[in-house]
Amino acid sequence: MPSLAVPPPVVRRTAGLGVALAGTALIASTYGMARFGVGLFAPRLAVERPELAQVVGLAAAAQFVAYSLAAAAAVRVTDRRPRVGLVLAGVTATAGCVGVAVASSPVTFVAAVFVGGTGAGLASPALVRVVDAVVPGHAAATAQSLVNTGTAVGVIGAGLLAFATSSTAPAWVLMAAVCAASAAAVLLLVRGRTDLSGPTATVPPASPSSELWRLLVLPTVAALVVGAGSALIWTFGPLLATGSGPVEDGRVGWLWIALGLGGLVGPATGVVVERLGPRRGWTAFAGVLVLANLTLAAALGLGSAVGAFAAMALFGAGYMCLSGVLILWARSVWPTAAGAGTSVLFIALAVGQAAGSLGFGAARDGAGAAAVSLAAAVLCAVGGALTSARLRPRRWMDRTGRLVG
Repeated sequence: MPSLAVPPPVVRRTAGLGVALAGTALIASTYGMARFGVGLFAPRLAVERPELAQVVGLAAAAQFVAYSLAAAAAVRVTDRRPRVGLVLAGVTATAGCVGVAVASSPVTFVAAVFVGGTGAGLASPALVRVVDAVVPGHAAATAQSLVNTGTAVGVIGAGLLAFATSSTAPAWVLMAAVCAASAAAVLLLVRGRTDLSGPTATVPPASPSSELWRLLVLPTVAALVVGAGSALIWTFGPLLATGSGPVEDGRVGWLWIALGLGGLVGPATGVVVERLGPRRGWTAFAGVLVLANLTLAAALGLGSAVGAFAAMALFGAGYMCLSGVLILWARSVWPTAAGAGTSVLFIALAVGQAAGSLGFGAARDGAGAAAVSLAAAVLCAVGGALTSARLRPRRWMDRTGRLVG
């Protein structure tokens, strides 16, 4: 007779769907709002609180550093206690959003952004554990893909908030509410479950050998470089496109909505990697980021609002797909430690973004908007081309075939 501790199939499917949807909302709020909302609302912040305008780049760098530190710490925390990770993600993202809403000095603003940035780094590892435990095995991959689209959903939501609110303070308060509600929803759906500490959460992954570490060098370096190039649009895209740019200040929300809509193609990454492998898939999607930055440079030079919106949509598509490639690359290189490998690559991406935010923040006033857009395109091109290097042992390629080729 089956154990009463095992949820009936219908109940398990229902719970899995609920957790996947709530998890999508949590990623939407912690990534698309609390983390990347700084770039979206930068034009308003510059007008409403001029004293903060000069530290937007520093704040974005702080947010990327916070994400990296949180992601590194979360690997250990969420292995055995994913609920703790969910609680911390909700608390930090909510507190960060509230802090940005009331910040009146550069120091408090940067500190609030730093706190808010940790939410995303804590949310992802915890949700991976929870979704794997709650969703039936045959639907787990689909559920993970759904949760990963949360970033694009959140970016669209942040754009809509830009239209729905008259100033930055109420927008960030509403984002704080979404962060708190989505974290609470996930926790409510998994209350009383004892299977969150199953094999995926309690058995530590095998320690990668030195050979496997070498296999991760190439995507790590590529992620650093492309991360630096991607920082321009994430941090300064709306700021460049408005003001003296071609997009009216009142339409800034549409820039973020365009980026989010482009990002909804992210789930197609798996098909591309299956056909091309992660190396060529990475190069292809990095090329999309190059095209996005070149399109932005052209739009700024020609005064084309349509070009600015197209640049944001291209960027959203390329970035979300690149993130997916990193996940698949880590799984192919470290099949017994995919979570740890993914964290390494995502941290590299965030470190590159922190450096890029600082660099572009210092250069954009003196070099000009079109020039920094071209510089971002060059960084993305270099990062994409790096995957043509042959840094891994030949026998790994023979053993795994096209998937890692």
